[in-house]
Amino acid sequence: MCEYCGCQSLASIDELTREHDEVARLISHLRPARQDGDVDRMAQIAREITTVLDPHTHVEEHGLFPAMAADFPEQIAALEAEHRRIEAVLAEAADGATPSDPTWPDRLIEAMALLRDHILKEQDGVFPAALANLSTEEWEAVERVRAKAGGALPRPVA
Repeated sequence: MCEYCGCQSLASIDELTREHDEVARLISHLRPARQDGDVDRMAQIAREITTVLDPHTHVEEHGLFPAMAADFPEQIAALEAEHRRIEAVLAEAADGATPSDPTWPDRLIEAMALLRDHILKEQDGVFPAALANLSTEEWEAVERVRAKAGGALPRPVA
């Protein structure tokens, strides 16, 4: 993703960005699975995406977004609503299930297109705005949320 504003120099943003990159990589495997009619594979990929997104979304919604909500209330509310729409479709493949609804594969593809756009909004809007607006104390709060939420990806070795 981007590197123009320097926000990735913060560990919190770097980790969120790495998670976005991993989600984008996983999404790229959905279309071939859809073309092959492999709904089981699509469901597996959906579960892998959920594994990355669960702690990621928690950090955003309990750390980053609250710190930004006063300055950007409509944008934050819209991003949270997108989270719910995406999670609803992904949840249909939870617990090892392959959704039997014949509309699910197309709905998943649509939700992942929304997720790609959502990622761009965060990368190009939220993260640079956070870099410019959050105080040291707010970043420390984001880090505390991350420490509790954990993450699906290994942290890079410094």
